[in-house]
Amino acid sequence: MVIKFGGHAMSDNDGAFGKRLALALADGLKVIVVHGGGPQINRALEQSGLTSEFIGGFRVTTPEIFRVVEDVLSNQVGPTLAQTLTHSGISALAISGRHSGTIFARRQQTLVNGERADLGLVGDVEKVDATAIETLLEKGVLPVISPIANDLDSDGGLNVNADIAAAAVAGAVKAQELIIMTDVPGIYRNWPDKESLIDSISSTELEQLKGTFAEGMAPKVQACLDAIAAGALAVRIIDGTNPEAFASALAHNGGTLVVA
Repeated sequence: MVIKFGGHAMSDNDGAFGKRLALALADGLKVIVVHGGGPQINRALEQSGLTSEFIGGFRVTTPEIFRVVEDVLSNQVGPTLAQTLTHSGISALAISGRHSGTIFARRQQTLVNGERADLGLVGDVEKVDATAIETLLEKGVLPVISPIANDLDSDGGLNVNADIAAAAVAGAVKAQELIIMTDVPGIYRNWPDKESLIDSISSTELEQLKGTFAEGMAPKVQACLDAIAAGALAVRIIDGTNPEAFASALAHNGGTLVVA
């Protein structure tokens, strides 16, 4: 199972996340975590006097912003999350998708709806080398991966949306399920109509709807489609701020389930 952990879920429920995860691991589940860190990045950018904009749910990433993003994700958020999991009795290690030779990307040229956009140093994942991941899993260590990629066209790195990175990893390891933790209970067919929450949907139908989603939900929907296309069996989007929703997801229930 691959879990995308980040945002409000990360700031609110570190301890609960570790405790629930420890129980699942004790039952024999193998887990990979890919983390985001938007709130932490926003604070660091503010402290650095930098402002960033979002286009279609993606953070426009200048070289100056990239340096902050990579430092926050790979040197602060990842190690802190791994330490939190360790306190819950889980053997975990933070690795950079870039420096571990795991995630490789090229500059992203278009948004989820197909519109062209200049996002700067934002990566569109081309391949995942799961060697480092598999080595850790074989040793009984849970990988905690930051969504920073090697740029296939330069010696530098690229900022990859954490949902998209998690989808690429899930596809590469042929995950039974990818859980995407967000701050809403799932995908709504007609947001903000809360009665329009989708329980289950095929990737074919979701592909037809994807152009209707805006802001942060757009990359999450694309991540669902990418993960299924790359080989993951299913994707579940849940409210990561709700510990009970996470517990249900570990038991393959709740949220919005996307299947092939």
